[in-house]
Amino acid sequence: MESLRMIENWPVPTAAAAVVRADGTVAGSYGPADHRFPLASVTKPLAAYAALVAVEEGAVELDEPAGPEGATVRHLLAHTSGLAFDEHRSAAAPGTRRLYSNAGFEVLGDHIAKATDIPFAEYLRQAVLDPLGMASTELPGSPAKDGVSTVADLTRFAAELQAPRLLAAQTLAEATAVAFPGLGGVLPGYGHQRPNDWGLGFEIRDGKSPHWTGAASSPRTFGHFGQSGTFLWVDPDARAACVALTDRAFGPWAIEAWPALTDAVLAELRA
Repeated sequence: MESLRMIENWPVPTAAAAVVRADGTVAGSYGPADHRFPLASVTKPLAAYAALVAVEEGAVELDEPAGPEGATVRHLLAHTSGLAFDEHRSAAAPGTRRLYSNAGFEVLGDHIAKATDIPFAEYLRQAVLDPLGMASTELPGSPAKDGVSTVADLTRFAAELQAPRLLAAQTLAEATAVAFPGLGGVLPGYGHQRPNDWGLGFEIRDGKSPHWTGAASSPRTFGHFGQSGTFLWVDPDARAACVALTDRAFGPWAIEAWPALTDAVLAELRA
């Protein structure tokens, strides 16, 4: 895909990107597909997927207590547990605000590890990474932000997000629909959004503005970006997904470059 060549002009030391169609085929790839990048918060969709596998296996339930008083697994996945951003303290009552929380995903990882009697990084490997053939991906630390992966591996995950094999289709549909509708909150890097819609581990585009996806992205687009300069989105209306990984921290360069790439990719897909 010619549009992916745009990453050549990004002000980053190293970048790689790929587009994956809904049938799982790679429409295009550019840059070093096997280069391992820190994912930062693009770790969260992987962790969430493992959590959803744990739900389907019966190890945990979405509405069982987890985290602060009154919170559940569902609250932790949807950033509505009330836990603060990076501190294990409550800053709001569960279900009342969209408080984006690394701490919430760390509590979630601990909860699943306890329920399964398997360290969360190992559970992620067994439940998601190995079945999808993501051999270059690992979680050496926090399930909120410490994943490491490659574009080649994330194309496999992007295919799974469009035609799930590890989860029932209805489970993925629930995870990529709005959980706790109407809640406002801060989208990191983009300020306060009302509503600030999320699913279960996935941010949902809806009508957010400004946003890291494109002006042409459908409201149903879901995914995540990371502060290490990484993103993954799936646009069900375009029947495609895009992954981009870099080794420069998110900042004004990304706010400018990412929507332009997304719109160019979508235009090329339509053409």
